[in-house]
Amino acid sequence: MADLATVTDHIRGAVGDNSGLGKTVKIDLGETGKIYIDGASVPNSVTNEDKPADATVSMSWDDFMALSNGQLDPMMAFMQGKLKIAGDMMIAQKLAPLLKR
Repeated sequence: MADLATVTDHIRGAVGDNSGLGKTVKIDLGETGKIYIDGASVPNSVTNEDKPADATVSMSWDDFMALSNGQLDPMMAFMQGKLKIAGDMMIAQKLAPLLKR
């Protein structure tokens, strides 16, 4: 099973120098930690810092792993309350392709 550092590296590779997000996003995985995607800087960066973001996606580590493995549909997770979004929902929707493993 992957850990936070491995997942952060994977997302860093998927984001690359220019993700097209144009904004910042924080993925809050509770006690496991956070993944901060700065899609507004050039080049884009991905860290585990806890900084303010344009959108914050909150979910459990297990649900995040199921989502990234294609076992959990993002819309279903949102409707079931397993995935919560604070801030700019449009930015959060652009994340889906970056999270696939």
